[in-house]
Amino acid sequence: MVDTNLYNTLKKRGLLYQCTDEEALKKLLESGKPVTLYEGTDPTADSLHIGHCVPYCILRRFQKAGHKVILLMGGATAQIGDPSGKSELRKVMDSETINKNIEKIKNSLKIFLDFDGENPAIIVNNAEWFKNISYIDFMREVGINFNVNKMLSSEIYDNRLSQGGLTFFEMGYMPMQAYDFVELNKKYGCTLQYGGGDQWANIVAGVELQRKLNFANGTDVNLIGATNPLLLTPDGKKMGKTEKGAIWIDKDKISAYDFYQGVYQTPDECTRMMFALFTDVDMDEVDKLIAEDIVNAKKVMAYEITKFVRGEEDAILAQKATKALFEGGANLDDVPTYQIKKSDLMQGIDVATLFTMCNLCNSKSEVRRLCPQCGIIVGDKKVLDASTIITLKDLSDKGYLLLRKGKKNFMKIEVL
Repeated sequence: MVDTNLYNTLKKRGLLYQCTDEEALKKLLESGKPVTLYEGTDPTADSLHIGHCVPYCILRRFQKAGHKVILLMGGATAQIGDPSGKSELRKVMDSETINKNIEKIKNSLKIFLDFDGENPAIIVNNAEWFKNISYIDFMREVGINFNVNKMLSSEIYDNRLSQGGLTFFEMGYMPMQAYDFVELNKKYGCTLQYGGGDQWANIVAGVELQRKLNFANGTDVNLIGATNPLLLTPDGKKMGKTEKGAIWIDKDKISAYDFYQGVYQTPDECTRMMFALFTDVDMDEVDKLIAEDIVNAKKVMAYEITKFVRGEEDAILAQKATKALFEGGANLDDVPTYQIKKSDLMQGIDVATLFTMCNLCNSKSEVRRLCPQCGIIVGDKKVLDASTIITLKDLSDKGYLLLRKGKKNFMKIEVL
């Protein structure tokens, strides 16, 4: 059973940004017939942070509405690297690393998509078809359809051109991604590609490539490309990272508390989009929450997103930890904890080493920078010198040590 209201849902939640033929998309989604769509990902890392997952949130809505979802892993395109928005050439990756990344990412994707039910999502690797195409055949059949002047006029190559470093190697990325769309249509009947707004030119290239192939081969295949708005901070940077680092999806990468806090620290201006993407809360209710009290709205947002990504148990744990630290309403058992040996504190540990050891700070230089700014606190005392030695006498009456970086980052040190 296909949900014919999906188009209205996407529009209401602000998840449809650009489309090559919006009227055709609207008719398609309201027809009651299942659509096959895909989103492409280059597996350049072995895990995902929350900024990477925007397209998966949208694919999740398509799957729940009864449509067929394909996740395309760029085993071939990742070896070139998308030049979009880049100021320098991406590091060239070998196929072994890419395949390892794909396997690790698959588990994270289960948060968003069902791979086993009546309408399972499928994962495809574009290395499957590119390994069988010779360079000459690809250039004769695909490359001939691309005008270099038009390619260079797209935003994809702007930064690389301005740096004077665009390579012929990178120029091959757009034709390869465009060909992915054509190939997925042949193999799976895929007629819709969804992706981030920064992929617009690549997505359009796939639609136009099919049109040219229609003319050359006498076929009549209509493809549609669409994008979602990027999740950006007010200063134009992509969301997904905080001052402590990336808001990782994998539980072994980040604690429940740090995940919750990373989401909560979303700029106020991004709150509505975070609700729209990562929750099913009705947007009228979201708008009401934001209008009445942005702080409370962000608490609701952080809880709902943590529950969705990590589960209700972690959401409750993170909520309790936050309450313990900021509202004094719970015990410190819920606070992120790091354990050290008693012998280490008997000898004494300098503040810079202690804060980096427990990953509260990324480096000793960060500790040294924050100390004069009163941003490093041990117990209830501000530490102005990063070389200050911490010993057993600094423990609280209950035998622990509470460290704080700035206003929002805590770590409880327990002694073994």
